[in-house]
Amino acid sequence: MKTLFWMIAALLLAGCSAGPTTREALLTYDFGPIREDASAAKTIKASVLMHGVSAPAWLDSPAVIYRLAYQDVSRQYVYANSRWATQPGALIGQRLRGRLAAASEGGMIVGADGARADYSLRVELEMFSQIFDAADRSRGVAVARASLVNTVKRTLVAQRTFTIEKPAASADAEGGVRALAAAGDELIDSIVAWTAVGIAQGVK
Repeated sequence: MKTLFWMIAALLLAGCSAGPTTREALLTYDFGPIREDASAAKTIKASVLMHGVSAPAWLDSPAVIYRLAYQDVSRQYVYANSRWATQPGALIGQRLRGRLAAASEGGMIVGADGARADYSLRVELEMFSQIFDAADRSRGVAVARASLVNTVKRTLVAQRTFTIEKPAASADAEGGVRALAAAGDELIDSIVAWTAVGIAQGVK
């Protein structure tokens, strides 16, 4: 009995000395530094009121979402150890405001400023997910609808849905966030260019 007792005690001590299982570190991502070529010329000939980027409830979190199109594209999955620094809509909105401010002669105004602007821009983020077409092949997909309004005439100048896709370099969270960051930057560039064209046509 004593021998059995000491054997059990030794096993318990060995288990305690091993300590808790090491947990994988939580990784946090954003879109990275602004590109050096992102400072556009003053192509927007008016002041623009930029509203916050809205998003559906399922995108209102820092989760990095992926979908398996080869099984069921309507089902969402979330990476356990990777997340965005904030909600994707907030990341896109912050960078979009900076790009609009750099491109606008009349300046960029946010709703909290309480100032009037010549035009108003609303952006609704509809999709921001990594889509797996196969187990080893995926892409980052960003979809957003933009609405440009003439605030003086109170008329809708233009409305468009943008769909940007970028291939992921690897079939994991890091590949997904890199592809989505690239898609987000291209989405922002496209919206700024489209806004400039819409305002130019409205001014004529």
